[in-house]
Amino acid sequence: MQRDTLAILVGGGPAPGINSVIASAAIEALNNGLRVIGIYNGYKELASGAEPQIIELSFEDVARIHTTGGSILRTSRTNPAKTAENLDNCVRALTKLGVRYLVTIGGDDTTFGATKIAERAGGKISVACVPKTIDNDLPLPDDAPTFGYETARAVGTQIVETLLEDARTTGRWYIIIAMGRKSGSLALGMCKSAGATLAVIPEEFLQGKPADTTIALSDVVDTITGSITKRAAQGTPYGVAVIAEGIVEHLAPDALDGFENISRDSYGHVRLADVPLGSVLRDAVRARTKEIGLETTVLTKDIGYELRCAKPIAFDIDYTRSLGYGAVRFLLEGGSGSLITLSKGRIVPLKLEDLLDPKTGRIRTRSVDITSDTYRIARSYMTR
Repeated sequence: MQRDTLAILVGGGPAPGINSVIASAAIEALNNGLRVIGIYNGYKELASGAEPQIIELSFEDVARIHTTGGSILRTSRTNPAKTAENLDNCVRALTKLGVRYLVTIGGDDTTFGATKIAERAGGKISVACVPKTIDNDLPLPDDAPTFGYETARAVGTQIVETLLEDARTTGRWYIIIAMGRKSGSLALGMCKSAGATLAVIPEEFLQGKPADTTIALSDVVDTITGSITKRAAQGTPYGVAVIAEGIVEHLAPDALDGFENISRDSYGHVRLADVPLGSVLRDAVRARTKEIGLETTVLTKDIGYELRCAKPIAFDIDYTRSLGYGAVRFLLEGGSGSLITLSKGRIVPLKLEDLLDPKTGRIRTRSVDITSDTYRIARSYMTR
Protein backbone atom coordinates (compact mmCIF):
# COMPACT_ATOMS: atom_id res chain seq x y z
CA MET A 1 0.00 0.00 0.00
CA GLN A 2 1.31 3.44 -0.93
CA ARG A 3 2.20 5.60 2.03
CA ASP A 4 0.88 9.14 2.48
CA THR A 5 3.54 11.81 1.98
CA LEU A 6 4.33 14.67 4.32
CA ALA A 7 6.33 17.57 2.86
CA ILE A 8 8.28 20.19 4.79
CA LEU A 9 9.41 23.58 3.47
CA VAL A 10 10.91 26.76 4.90
CA GLY A 11 10.06 30.33 3.88
CA GLY A 12 11.29 33.80 4.81
CA GLY A 13 14.47 34.68 6.65
CA PRO A 14 16.44 32.08 8.63
CA ALA A 15 15.94 31.70 12.39
CA PRO A 16 17.76 29.48 14.91
CA GLY A 17 15.79 26.28 15.43
CA ILE A 18 14.57 25.60 11.89
CA ASN A 19 16.46 22.32 11.64
CA SER A 20 15.05 21.21 14.97
CA VAL A 21 11.50 21.65 13.64
CA ILE A 22 12.42 19.73 10.48
CA ALA A 23 13.92 16.91 12.55
CA SER A 24 11.07 16.55 15.03
CA ALA A 25 8.38 16.75 12.34
CA ALA A 26 10.18 14.21 10.16
CA ILE A 27 10.78 11.77 13.03
CA GLU A 28 7.15 11.87 14.20
CA ALA A 29 5.90 11.44 10.63
CA LEU A 30 8.26 8.50 9.98
CA ASN A 31 7.23 6.92 13.28
CA ASN A 32 3.65 7.00 11.97
CA GLY A 33 4.46 5.33 8.68
CA LEU A 34 4.51 8.41 6.45
CA ARG A 35 6.92 9.12 3.64
CA VAL A 36 8.69 12.43 4.35
CA ILE A 37 10.17 14.79 1.77
CA GLY A 38 11.89 18.12 2.21
CA ILE A 39 11.29 20.77 -0.44
CA TYR A 40 14.28 23.01 -1.08
CA ASN A 41 14.06 26.81 -1.46
CA GLY A 42 10.64 27.35 0.08
CA TYR A 43 7.90 28.14 -2.43
CA LYS A 44 10.35 29.23 -5.13
CA GLU A 45 10.12 26.35 -7.61
CA LEU A 46 6.59 25.38 -6.57
CA ALA A 47 5.22 28.83 -7.44
CA SER A 48 7.16 29.26 -10.67
CA GLY A 49 6.04 25.98 -12.17
CA ALA A 50 9.60 24.64 -12.27
CA GLU A 51 10.45 21.12 -11.13
CA PRO A 52 10.87 21.38 -7.35
CA GLN A 53 14.09 20.18 -5.77
CA ILE A 54 13.32 17.65 -3.06
CA ILE A 55 15.04 15.24 -0.72
CA GLU A 56 13.51 12.16 0.85
CA LEU A 57 14.23 12.36 4.57
CA SER A 58 15.11 9.36 6.71
CA PHE A 59 15.82 8.98 10.41
CA GLU A 60 19.54 9.08 9.65
CA ASP A 61 19.20 12.36 7.72
CA VAL A 62 17.62 14.24 10.61
CA ALA A 63 18.82 12.48 13.76
CA ARG A 64 21.37 15.15 14.82
CA ILE A 65 20.41 18.26 12.90
CA HIS A 66 18.41 19.77 15.78
CA THR A 67 21.54 21.34 17.29
CA THR A 68 22.61 23.08 14.07
CA GLY A 69 21.89 26.54 12.72
CA GLY A 70 20.58 27.47 9.28
CA SER A 71 18.19 25.36 7.25
CA ILE A 72 19.09 22.08 5.59
CA LEU A 73 16.24 22.82 3.14
CA ARG A 74 17.44 26.37 2.52
CA THR A 75 14.74 29.05 2.22
CA SER A 76 13.35 31.79 -0.02
CA ARG A 77 11.01 34.77 0.17
CA THR A 78 8.89 33.72 -2.82
CA ASN A 79 5.22 34.66 -2.42
CA PRO A 80 3.05 31.71 -3.54
CA ALA A 81 -0.08 33.86 -3.38
CA LYS A 82 1.21 36.67 -5.58
CA THR A 83 -0.96 35.51 -8.47
CA ALA A 84 -3.61 32.89 -9.10
CA GLU A 85 -1.15 31.18 -11.43
CA ASN A 86 1.43 30.92 -8.65
CA LEU A 87 -1.12 29.30 -6.36
CA ASP A 88 -2.26 26.86 -9.04
CA ASN A 89 1.38 25.96 -9.73
CA CYS A 90 1.96 25.23 -6.04
CA VAL A 91 -1.09 23.00 -5.69
CA ARG A 92 -0.32 21.22 -8.97
CA ALA A 93 3.32 20.54 -7.98
CA LEU A 94 2.42 19.33 -4.49
CA THR A 95 -0.27 17.06 -5.91
CA LYS A 96 2.19 15.64 -8.44
CA LEU A 97 4.59 14.88 -5.58
CA GLY A 98 1.78 13.00 -3.85
CA VAL A 99 1.77 15.37 -0.88
CA ARG A 100 -1.10 14.78 1.54
CA TYR A 101 0.29 16.84 4.40
CA LEU A 102 2.37 20.04 4.27
CA VAL A 103 4.33 21.56 7.16
CA THR A 104 5.57 25.09 6.49
CA ILE A 105 8.09 26.86 8.71
CA GLY A 106 8.07 30.63 8.48
CA GLY A 107 6.87 34.02 9.59
CA ASP A 108 3.72 35.94 8.75
CA ASP A 109 4.32 35.92 4.99
CA THR A 110 5.04 32.18 4.78
CA THR A 111 1.99 31.52 6.93
CA PHE A 112 -0.18 33.75 4.74
CA GLY A 113 0.97 31.81 1.66
CA ALA A 114 0.12 28.51 3.36
CA THR A 115 -3.42 29.69 4.08
CA LYS A 116 -3.95 30.39 0.40
CA ILE A 117 -2.53 27.02 -0.67
CA ALA A 118 -4.84 25.24 1.77
CA GLU A 119 -7.83 27.13 0.35
CA ARG A 120 -6.82 26.42 -3.24
CA ALA A 121 -6.29 22.72 -2.57
CA GLY A 122 -9.87 22.37 -1.34
CA GLY A 123 -9.04 19.96 1.46
CA LYS A 124 -6.85 17.64 -0.60
CA ILE A 125 -3.71 18.95 1.12
CA SER A 126 -3.73 19.54 4.87
CA VAL A 127 -1.46 22.36 6.03
CA ALA A 128 0.14 23.17 9.38
CA CYS A 129 2.38 26.20 9.91
CA VAL A 130 5.15 26.50 12.49
CA PRO A 131 5.83 30.20 13.25
CA LYS A 132 9.41 31.45 13.27
CA THR A 133 11.02 34.84 13.24
CA ILE A 134 13.79 36.48 15.24
CA ASP A 135 11.64 39.64 15.11
CA ASN A 136 9.22 38.14 17.68
CA ASP A 137 6.28 39.80 15.93
CA LEU A 138 3.62 37.09 15.65
CA PRO A 139 0.59 37.12 18.00
CA LEU A 140 1.23 33.90 19.94
CA PRO A 141 -0.69 32.83 23.07
CA ASP A 142 0.54 33.97 26.49
CA ASP A 143 2.85 36.44 24.73
CA ALA A 144 5.15 33.48 23.98
CA PRO A 145 8.25 34.32 21.91
CA THR A 146 8.52 33.17 18.33
CA PHE A 147 11.15 30.49 17.97
CA GLY A 148 14.59 31.80 17.13
CA TYR A 149 14.07 35.04 19.03
CA GLU A 150 15.67 33.88 22.27
CA THR A 151 18.78 32.64 20.48
CA ALA A 152 19.02 35.82 18.42
CA ARG A 153 18.65 37.95 21.54
CA ALA A 154 21.32 35.93 23.37
CA VAL A 155 23.84 36.14 20.53
CA GLY A 156 23.00 39.79 19.86
CA THR A 157 23.42 40.63 23.54
CA GLN A 158 26.96 39.26 23.47
CA ILE A 159 27.79 41.49 20.51
CA VAL A 160 26.29 44.55 22.19
CA GLU A 161 28.24 43.80 25.39
CA THR A 162 31.47 43.73 23.39
CA LEU A 163 30.64 47.03 21.70
CA LEU A 164 29.77 48.55 25.07
CA GLU A 165 33.25 47.65 26.29
CA ASP A 166 34.80 49.06 23.12
CA ALA A 167 32.78 52.27 23.56
CA ARG A 168 33.97 52.62 27.15
CA THR A 169 37.57 51.84 26.27
CA THR A 170 37.78 54.25 23.34
CA GLY A 171 35.38 56.94 24.49
CA ARG A 172 33.06 56.69 21.50
CA TRP A 173 29.41 56.02 20.64
CA TYR A 174 27.95 53.19 18.59
CA ILE A 175 24.62 53.33 16.82
CA ILE A 176 23.51 49.72 16.36
CA ILE A 177 20.77 48.88 13.86
CA ALA A 178 18.91 45.73 14.93
CA MET A 179 16.57 43.61 12.82
CA GLY A 180 12.85 44.01 13.39
CA ARG A 181 10.54 45.13 10.58
CA LYS A 182 7.23 45.25 12.46
CA SER A 183 8.41 45.10 16.06
CA GLY A 184 11.16 46.64 18.17
CA SER A 185 11.26 43.54 20.36
CA LEU A 186 14.75 42.37 19.36
CA ALA A 187 16.29 45.83 19.69
CA LEU A 188 14.67 46.32 23.10
CA GLY A 189 15.58 42.80 24.27
CA MET A 190 19.24 43.19 23.30
CA CYS A 191 19.43 46.62 24.90
CA LYS A 192 17.84 45.53 28.17
CA SER A 193 19.85 42.30 28.44
CA ALA A 194 23.21 43.91 27.63
CA GLY A 195 22.57 47.09 29.61
CA ALA A 196 23.03 49.30 26.54
CA THR A 197 22.57 53.04 26.92
CA LEU A 198 19.24 53.24 25.12
CA ALA A 199 16.97 51.58 22.56
CA VAL A 200 14.82 53.45 20.07
CA ILE A 201 11.88 51.49 18.65
CA PRO A 202 9.02 52.54 16.35
CA GLU A 203 6.35 51.72 18.93
CA GLU A 204 7.48 54.72 21.01
CA PHE A 205 6.35 57.05 18.24
CA LEU A 206 3.39 55.09 16.84
CA GLN A 207 1.49 53.20 19.52
CA GLY A 208 -1.96 54.66 20.06
CA LYS A 209 -1.61 56.94 17.04
CA PRO A 210 -3.48 56.83 13.69
CA ALA A 211 -2.27 54.16 11.24
CA ASP A 212 -0.83 56.77 8.86
CA THR A 213 1.38 58.40 11.53
CA THR A 214 4.95 58.91 10.37
CA ILE A 215 8.20 59.23 12.33
CA ALA A 216 10.30 62.35 11.83
CA LEU A 217 13.97 61.48 11.38
CA SER A 218 14.80 64.51 13.53
CA ASP A 219 12.92 62.95 16.48
CA VAL A 220 15.10 59.83 16.33
CA VAL A 221 18.24 61.95 15.97
CA ASP A 222 17.25 64.17 18.91
CA THR A 223 16.57 61.12 21.10
CA ILE A 224 20.08 59.78 20.46
CA THR A 225 21.67 63.24 20.75
CA GLY A 226 19.88 63.84 24.04
CA SER A 227 21.37 60.66 25.46
CA ILE A 228 24.86 61.62 24.25
CA THR A 229 24.52 65.07 25.80
CA LYS A 230 23.27 63.74 29.13
CA ARG A 231 26.01 61.12 29.34
CA ALA A 232 28.66 63.74 28.55
CA ALA A 233 27.32 65.94 31.34
CA GLN A 234 27.61 62.95 33.70
CA GLY A 235 31.26 62.46 32.73
CA THR A 236 30.67 59.32 30.62
CA PRO A 237 31.15 60.47 27.01
CA TYR A 238 30.45 57.07 25.45
CA GLY A 239 27.59 54.65 24.93
CA VAL A 240 25.60 52.35 22.67
CA ALA A 241 22.21 53.12 21.14
CA VAL A 242 20.24 50.18 19.70
CA ILE A 243 17.80 51.20 16.95
CA ALA A 244 15.08 48.96 15.48
CA GLU A 245 15.34 48.90 11.68
CA GLY A 246 11.54 48.98 11.39
CA ILE A 247 11.70 52.72 11.98
CA VAL A 248 12.54 52.98 8.26
CA GLU A 249 9.04 51.82 7.26
CA HIS A 250 7.47 54.71 9.16
CA LEU A 251 9.82 57.57 8.35
CA ALA A 252 8.32 60.64 6.73
CA PRO A 253 8.63 60.28 2.91
CA ASP A 254 11.28 62.99 2.54
CA ALA A 255 13.60 61.14 4.94
CA LEU A 256 14.39 58.63 2.18
CA ASP A 257 15.02 61.20 -0.55
CA GLY A 258 18.08 60.23 -2.54
CA PHE A 259 17.59 56.48 -2.09
CA GLU A 260 15.94 55.70 -5.42
CA ASN A 261 17.50 52.24 -5.69
CA ILE A 262 15.65 50.78 -2.71
CA SER A 263 14.13 47.45 -3.82
CA ARG A 264 11.18 45.40 -2.57
CA ASP A 265 10.70 41.67 -2.07
CA SER A 266 7.88 39.60 -3.58
CA TYR A 267 5.57 40.55 -0.72
CA GLY A 268 6.05 44.26 -1.47
CA HIS A 269 8.22 44.96 1.59
CA VAL A 270 11.06 47.47 1.32
CA ARG A 271 14.35 45.57 1.55
CA LEU A 272 15.52 47.19 4.75
CA ALA A 273 19.10 46.14 4.08
CA ASP A 274 19.06 48.56 1.12
CA VAL A 275 18.38 51.52 3.41
CA PRO A 276 21.58 52.72 5.15
CA LEU A 277 19.73 53.77 8.31
CA GLY A 278 22.85 53.53 10.46
CA SER A 279 24.82 55.85 8.19
CA VAL A 280 21.93 58.32 7.93
CA LEU A 281 21.59 58.47 11.72
CA ARG A 282 25.35 58.60 12.29
CA ASP A 283 25.80 61.57 9.97
CA ALA A 284 22.78 63.38 11.40
CA VAL A 285 23.90 62.82 15.00
CA ARG A 286 27.43 63.97 14.16
CA ALA A 287 26.01 67.17 12.65
CA ARG A 288 23.69 67.73 15.62
CA THR A 289 26.37 67.26 18.28
CA LYS A 290 28.74 69.53 16.35
CA GLU A 291 25.99 72.13 16.20
CA ILE A 292 25.69 72.17 19.99
CA GLY A 293 29.47 72.21 20.46
CA LEU A 294 29.92 68.62 21.63
CA GLU A 295 32.87 66.59 20.32
CA THR A 296 31.78 63.00 19.82
CA THR A 297 32.99 60.05 17.78
CA VAL A 298 29.97 58.17 16.43
CA LEU A 299 30.19 54.85 14.56
CA THR A 300 27.50 52.52 13.26
CA LYS A 301 27.04 48.75 13.22
CA ASP A 302 24.25 46.56 11.80
CA ILE A 303 23.36 43.44 13.79
CA GLY A 304 21.04 40.92 12.21
CA TYR A 305 22.40 38.54 9.61
CA GLU A 306 24.94 37.16 12.08
CA LEU A 307 22.07 36.14 14.39
CA ARG A 308 19.79 34.28 11.99
CA CYS A 309 21.81 31.10 11.48
CA ALA A 310 23.35 30.86 14.94
CA LYS A 311 23.27 27.49 16.71
CA PRO A 312 20.02 27.47 18.69
CA ILE A 313 20.27 27.71 22.45
CA ALA A 314 18.64 24.99 24.56
CA PHE A 315 15.42 27.00 24.93
CA ASP A 316 14.83 27.13 21.18
CA ILE A 317 15.80 23.47 20.65
CA ASP A 318 13.34 22.35 23.32
CA TYR A 319 10.65 24.70 22.01
CA THR A 320 11.01 23.71 18.35
CA ARG A 321 11.06 19.98 19.00
CA SER A 322 7.63 20.40 20.58
CA LEU A 323 6.36 22.53 17.69
CA GLY A 324 7.51 20.12 14.96
CA TYR A 325 6.02 17.14 16.77
CA GLY A 326 2.81 19.10 17.40
CA ALA A 327 2.45 20.04 13.73
CA VAL A 328 2.48 16.40 12.64
CA ARG A 329 0.13 15.26 15.40
CA PHE A 330 -2.28 18.04 14.44
CA LEU A 331 -2.29 16.92 10.79
CA LEU A 332 -2.63 13.21 11.59
CA GLU A 333 -5.59 13.96 13.83
CA GLY A 334 -7.42 15.57 10.93
CA GLY A 335 -6.48 19.21 11.40
CA SER A 336 -5.52 21.73 8.73
CA GLY A 337 -5.04 25.45 8.24
CA SER A 338 -3.60 26.32 11.63
CA LEU A 339 -0.57 27.91 13.20
CA ILE A 340 1.03 25.52 15.72
CA THR A 341 1.79 27.15 19.07
CA LEU A 342 2.67 26.09 22.60
CA SER A 343 0.76 27.32 25.64
CA LYS A 344 1.26 26.11 29.21
CA GLY A 345 3.06 23.01 27.96
CA ARG A 346 0.33 22.05 25.49
CA ILE A 347 0.14 22.27 21.71
CA VAL A 348 -2.44 24.88 20.74
CA PRO A 349 -3.38 25.18 17.03
CA LEU A 350 -4.58 28.65 16.05
CA LYS A 351 -6.86 28.85 13.01
CA LEU A 352 -5.12 30.90 10.36
CA GLU A 353 -8.28 32.78 9.41
CA ASP A 354 -8.59 33.95 13.02
CA LEU A 355 -5.14 35.51 12.80
CA LEU A 356 -5.90 37.64 9.74
CA ASP A 357 -6.23 41.40 10.08
CA PRO A 358 -9.63 42.21 8.51
CA LYS A 359 -8.27 45.52 7.18
CA THR A 360 -5.28 44.07 5.35
CA GLY A 361 -6.19 40.40 4.89
CA ARG A 362 -2.71 39.55 6.21
CA ILE A 363 -1.56 37.83 9.39
CA ARG A 364 -1.66 40.26 12.32
CA THR A 365 1.66 41.24 13.81
CA ARG A 366 2.60 41.82 17.44
CA SER A 367 4.44 44.94 18.53
CA VAL A 368 6.06 45.96 21.80
CA ASP A 369 3.48 47.18 24.30
CA ILE A 370 4.98 50.42 25.63
CA THR A 371 2.43 50.46 28.47
CA SER A 372 3.72 47.12 29.84
CA ASP A 373 5.87 46.77 32.94
CA THR A 374 8.60 45.01 30.94
CA TYR A 375 8.94 48.01 28.63
CA ARG A 376 8.83 50.51 31.50
CA ILE A 377 11.55 48.60 33.34
CA ALA A 378 13.74 48.54 30.21
CA ARG A 379 13.20 52.26 29.73
CA SER A 380 14.03 53.05 33.36
CA TYR A 381 17.56 51.71 32.83
CA MET A 382 18.20 53.83 29.74
CA THR A 383 19.83 57.24 29.60
CA ARG A 384 17.40 59.47 27.74
